[in-house]
Amino acid sequence: MKKLLTSMVAAVACYAGVASAAEINPAVVYDMGGRFDRSFNQGAYNGAEKYKADKGVEYRDFEIQNDSQREQAMRNFARRGMNPIVAIGFSQASALEKVATEFPDTKFTIVDMVVDLPNVQSVVFKEHEGSFLVGVLAAMASKTGKVGFIGGMDIPLIRKFACGYAQGVKHANGDAEVFQNMTGTTGAAWNDPVKGGELAKSQFDRGADVVYHAAGGTGVGVLQAAADAGKLGIGVDSNQNALHPGSVLTSMLKRVDVAVYEAFDAAANDTWKPGVTVLGLAEGGVDWALDENNEKLITDDMKAAVAKAKEDIISGNLEVHDYMSDSACPM
Repeated sequence: MKKLLTSMVAAVACYAGVASAAEINPAVVYDMGGRFDRSFNQGAYNGAEKYKADKGVEYRDFEIQNDSQREQAMRNFARRGMNPIVAIGFSQASALEKVATEFPDTKFTIVDMVVDLPNVQSVVFKEHEGSFLVGVLAAMASKTGKVGFIGGMDIPLIRKFACGYAQGVKHANGDAEVFQNMTGTTGAAWNDPVKGGELAKSQFDRGADVVYHAAGGTGVGVLQAAADAGKLGIGVDSNQNALHPGSVLTSMLKRVDVAVYEAFDAAANDTWKPGVTVLGLAEGGVDWALDENNEKLITDDMKAAVAKAKEDIISGNLEVHDYMSDSACPM
């Protein structure tokens, strides 16, 4: 009888776990550039895939091709009972506000923007802190004292990356010169690797030997141009070190994968909450990548310098200015 009771309890517990997972029907709406941009969107995809592998929960996703599809995709998912729905990118905010208001019982999470509604969770990052770290590494790796930055769409968020990077460069080498270019002013700027490569080449021609991109799919062209020219590139969002081993100095990690995974998991565990979550170095939301693909490029002195900078930022002894706080950069 005791064995039977134990088996019944185990069976109920197992069923409860399955039922809990079955209660969520998660979905992801990617930003322009698509799920396989090898950067920002792909980080979201990786998080969803990891959750699927870990928990056995299927999800739906959608790659928008133009701005008009944002609202349509979210509304279609909500009507079909998808919950939670994760919107990737600041550009989703306007559409999300409309759809979340229409479906107050559906949980929505948006990455990279704040939407103040009772059924919306907003996840934002301290990109300037992670960019500072790769700026330190860029300055120390540079032989010319000239480094570059290439952004995607010219918006305050990307200038936040650029400003953090410039501060890190100047922290390591006050005499260093930082070149900056933005790819464009529309969503197409996230998916133009040809132009990314052209901008990188123009910076190399001016003497830069390390270039950091925050440009989504456009950055693939930046990293390719760096490899072709025998220079160093710096990846962003996802770990892009393996795209060109030995040519990518490092990648600034922005853990969009974690944001998506935790949004799914919180909904499944009934711990999902609306409001704003801010992820920086202290929270493990941003960092730099070191692996077998770039370990030969990173000296002990570089490791020590970036470790000290990271420690000081987390402790508050070193403050990295946030461009978005005043639309200005001290560098």
